[in-house]
Amino acid sequence: MTLAALAALLEARTGQRIAANRAWRIDTALKPIAAERGAGSIDELMAVVRDGSDTALADRIVDALLNQETSFFRDAGAIEAAAEAITAVATGTPRIWCAGCSTGQEPLSLAMALRERDVVHELVATDVSALAISRARSGRYSQFEIQRGLPIRRMLRWFEQDGSDWVAQQELVRRIIWRRSNLVLDPPPAGGFDGIFCRNVLFYLAPDLRPRVLDAIARSLRPGGLLMLGAGETVIGQSSRFAPSKRFRGLYELTDGGGSA
Repeated sequence: MTLAALAALLEARTGQRIAANRAWRIDTALKPIAAERGAGSIDELMAVVRDGSDTALADRIVDALLNQETSFFRDAGAIEAAAEAITAVATGTPRIWCAGCSTGQEPLSLAMALRERDVVHELVATDVSALAISRARSGRYSQFEIQRGLPIRRMLRWFEQDGSDWVAQQELVRRIIWRRSNLVLDPPPAGGFDGIFCRNVLFYLAPDLRPRVLDAIARSLRPGGLLMLGAGETVIGQSSRFAPSKRFRGLYELTDGGGSA
């Protein structure tokens, strides 16, 4: 019953489902919260949520259950190619939206790739987790996080060491608009984007929600703009508004005129 209640809470708040292969994470994610609250078990913790007396607790539980797996330059070749492609199709300053940005490594990677090409850009990064957005906005990462995918050359150029952490230069962080936003429940950022990254997000959403999210993305992408999904994701069977780009491998283009949201 507790697993069902947790799954229902997560899906209602975020549209995400707890996959069978992620169920093991529940104890790991929630036991520290239970201990902090003096609850003897996760069942006791959920009893507090069910009686509605602590909405902040429900937020913390949802945050803990979200999959925030990310790293710098994840699929590095794809990031570099996307930076080139979006710059090529933009008619002015490239406008880019990173949806489901987690703790910020993806938009920061893209910002580094663009800045190294001397491309002035506008980048909006959103995530359903307020905690993840707060961390992303700080630009602070542990030694473990900084070593995941970030070449030493870029680490030394764009980050400064502060104790055991590394902090991104404000030149990068402040040029990104960080915003908490729910892909399923909230309106997307103002449209007209040249590129939208929505990588490894659709995979976790309930299947019936994916077409709705893709439609919102289509309305936010300007004609000629490009969409990038995760390597294991596709629009096939989920949206007729996108097709694989004939010009840029691994990216999608609108099949219709699109339009701003």
